[in-house]
Amino acid sequence: MPVELKGNILVTGANRGIGLELVKQLAETTGQEAHIYACSREPEGSRTEALRQLTTRHPGKITIIKLGKNNPPSFNSAYTSNPISKYVADEESISAAVQAVQDQIGDGGLNILINNAGIRKPAFSGALSATKKIDMMEVYETNVVGPFTIAKMFLPLLKKAAQRDSSAKGNDNKTACSSAIINISTAISSIEKCPETFSAAQMYPYRISKAALNMLTRCQAEDFKTHNIVVTAIHPGWVQTEMGGEKSTRFLSSDFLLLCVCCLPQAPLTTVDSVLGMLSVISSLSNKDSGMLLDWQGNSIPW
Repeated sequence: MPVELKGNILVTGANRGIGLELVKQLAETTGQEAHIYACSREPEGSRTEALRQLTTRHPGKITIIKLGKNNPPSFNSAYTSNPISKYVADEESISAAVQAVQDQIGDGGLNILINNAGIRKPAFSGALSATKKIDMMEVYETNVVGPFTIAKMFLPLLKKAAQRDSSAKGNDNKTACSSAIINISTAISSIEKCPETFSAAQMYPYRISKAALNMLTRCQAEDFKTHNIVVTAIHPGWVQTEMGGEKSTRFLSSDFLLLCVCCLPQAPLTTVDSVLGMLSVISSLSNKDSGMLLDWQGNSIPW
């Protein structure tokens, strides 16, 4: 049964798409004691305007945290050609974000970390002939190394929240988790389902990086279970969005939009409904869900 999410919650890639909607719904539905840390590469930039408006609408509820460098640390001009890249794997930036959150939460700990930021390259189908080595490297850096490094560096705060809650409950934490890492994944990361999804959207770098993210989820679930930290990957579903003023049917995963090259039926989900479903799943998580890949309705997706 879902419970109200509480405590300190951090969302990466929070300036648009699913990330922005996560922050919005968390601000509207969580109790007074909950606080949302919304991460953005450029807190003062024009692309973060909608997020800044949310902080005004919910005073004292949301703190915007800078996460990621404006200029890429490596790969030269190949990175700068992609304006949606978050560069969330930068350790210096993550360390500064951890310190900023630590300064505000004190002994409270971090209850939920949602690794939502991600990128996709190249454009459209991501066919083999269109995919370059740099695409593979950049997507892996952002979609896998980013969540790995963020979880690693925020782990002390996650452990602190888990320890506080375990002490309060007498170590009985079977009904709901007090500390969790949520990795936003995708159904096209499923190796078993690849024959069903590959012709629709090949997306070599993206689907491979998300399969690696699933393995990261599984590994950290094993690694962190002694700390009573649940680690789960969630697929947000098929979502209808608008981009550039033209209505399209797109596959939305992480905090950006993926265009499918095939003609698909109208997507059944809005961003609002997708996030409503995911938050219901997150609020229902327990230790049995750790290391799993679930969809926005809580159904298990095969690896």
